[in-house]
Amino acid sequence: MGFSAKLVRSQLNFFKPLVANCSLETIRKGQDKLGELMEAIHKKDVIVRDEAFANFEGAWIMPRDERRQGIILYLHGGGYTCGDLDYAKGFGATLADELGVRVFCAAYRLAPEHPYPAALEDAMEAYSYLISRGYGNDSIMLAGESAGGGLCFALCLKLKSLGLPLPSGIIAISPWADLTATAESYTLNREHDPSLTKEVLEFYADCYARGSSLKDPLISPLFGELEGMPPSIIFAGSDELLLDDAKGLYNKLTAALCESRLIVAPERWHAYVLYQLNENEGDMDAINAFVNKHLSQERKLRWLRLDNAAKIYPAARRRNWNNFFRLSATLDEAVDREVLQSALDVTVRRFPSIAVRLRRGAFWYYLEQLQKAPRITEEKPCPLAHVPFKQVRECAFRVIAYKNRIAVEFFHAVTDGTGALIFLKTLVAEYLTQKYALSIPDEYGVLSRLSAPREAELEDSFLKYSGAVSASRRENTAYHLSGTPEKDGFLNLVTLMLDTASVREKAREHGVSVTEFLCAAMMQAILELQAGKVRNRRLRKPVKVLVPVNLRNLFPSETLRNFAQYITPEVDSRLGDYTFDEICTLVHHTMGLEYTAKLMSARIATNVNSEKAFLLKIMPLFIKNIAMKAVFNAVGERKSCLCLSNLGNAELPEPMRSRVKRMDFIIGVQARAPHNCGIISYDGTMYINMIRNIKEPELELHFFRVLRRLGLGARVESNQP
Repeated sequence: MGFSAKLVRSQLNFFKPLVANCSLETIRKGQDKLGELMEAIHKKDVIVRDEAFANFEGAWIMPRDERRQGIILYLHGGGYTCGDLDYAKGFGATLADELGVRVFCAAYRLAPEHPYPAALEDAMEAYSYLISRGYGNDSIMLAGESAGGGLCFALCLKLKSLGLPLPSGIIAISPWADLTATAESYTLNREHDPSLTKEVLEFYADCYARGSSLKDPLISPLFGELEGMPPSIIFAGSDELLLDDAKGLYNKLTAALCESRLIVAPERWHAYVLYQLNENEGDMDAINAFVNKHLSQERKLRWLRLDNAAKIYPAARRRNWNNFFRLSATLDEAVDREVLQSALDVTVRRFPSIAVRLRRGAFWYYLEQLQKAPRITEEKPCPLAHVPFKQVRECAFRVIAYKNRIAVEFFHAVTDGTGALIFLKTLVAEYLTQKYALSIPDEYGVLSRLSAPREAELEDSFLKYSGAVSASRRENTAYHLSGTPEKDGFLNLVTLMLDTASVREKAREHGVSVTEFLCAAMMQAILELQAGKVRNRRLRKPVKVLVPVNLRNLFPSETLRNFAQYITPEVDSRLGDYTFDEICTLVHHTMGLEYTAKLMSARIATNVNSEKAFLLKIMPLFIKNIAMKAVFNAVGERKSCLCLSNLGNAELPEPMRSRVKRMDFIIGVQARAPHNCGIISYDGTMYINMIRNIKEPELELHFFRVLRRLGLGARVESNQP
């Protein structure tokens, strides 16, 4: 929505004599109201996040349709004496919405209370802050109007003097670059400029300089050595007092062989671009083209090869089964879907390896970054309800809001439990920030949504830590539970809730870790279940539980992709009965022997070397899928009774703890194995989620009885009708 140039000019002419006689306080209030109006125009299209610094206030403005990478540091105008954060947000929101790029507004300290060099110091701090957030100098562009435009050049001069890297470019609108106010345009346009007077500018200059020379290049950058300045685009109105400031900058820049473009709009006034005039729509097009050239083009969707572990999941899929898992957080009150959608819009930009869709290549599947966040979905009849593969190829995860619960379900090719938990924590943190204006620190796996993604988070750590020697993965076939299949893909969920401290104490009594203790209890339950079904001991099969282990604890990796291996403790039930302590000993020794960097590296090498085989490389994808599915059927699911995955204790930053009441981790059933078990602890409670696609709850009953014999009571929940 734009404004008529004729209308705006008439309004400015009307207010000009009034403003000239107003106090500085009144002028400040008027300018701030103008900013609020501009921000309101774009309110629905941007997300605003305030950021407090020691000496000034800042704000992130993130477009909902974020089409570009990088960020614009916006320094507002106001003669160094006017303009608060509300004013800065006005044009900042315009830039963010129109350009589809993030904007950071720095409401620097104002004169006369804070004369030079306060504004420059704050601009330096804002620039350094963005660098610390992971934005390289080539991903930062400066923008400013009037005093802010001059401050952009002063900032670059300061950076150059310190030998620091310069930003990618400058957008300067009616830059105030010569505070001496001695150029001819100050006289020639005295009667033509509807918004400024020379007297007001001289007053502003005196307030800001306060005894410092007005020819100091860091006050009046027109007097500086402009060699090496970044590319710039400069706007000015033909009728404004500061016309010669803009022309002078352009002439000096081009003389210094710096790339610069000057646009002088006929019959326009100071900072006319801010008003988004209908007659000057081409100015924003020019800014767009400049940003496109020097900051970033329209977002090119990032793509990633599947990590080594991920390649099996699309190949192993079946018509009614995909390998998904769920993490959820239950809040203290009902989820606001609109706020959650807004939080998701922000969060997905921080996770380019998770906010993806699965794409089909000639030889391998690959992941492609999503242009926009998916829509929040409704809860299905059961958790982890089947997702058609067609939908996975559109979006490989889904966010579900149900009453007080925020749940995210992930296709396993995208990430593992560790990466997924970081995503969920970060999403919930963003939701609580927007909903309750909480200040949540970046800790306990909560990532800053304001920082750029780091390359280390995107690496395929399997390739990086693959050993020189391979290790055999030959294993015995395990006992498989069976039962009556549920209709329509319904999944039964039984949740056991235990006191975390009590489980830890019991584990210590038996000399094992919590995961080893629970694995032993599950194996005991399966042994008892098998003994009741298979009376002839010689016909029984080994009881084996698949235990995922986080390789980030062995190798220095920050990846958010898959980086886990599996250990499969085994008890051969044909050899006789086992006490619980004997099972604990077997599990403990197996975990201790296998969970080592050397052995895990060798197992990684086994899989990586298979992937690198020449015949496999050149094999078309449809043939690969057939071969990999056969391997998965023969080696994957047959080698364990079920998977027991423990994510451990989920910690949250203190401001989140009172709002998050519970967390859950649910693993989807496998194609052939009817049971799986996901475990997570939060706020003193351990949540053991047992899921199955058969009607009979035998395993849950046996597991519950084993825990009770061990002295552990549990509260039980179920989704069974």
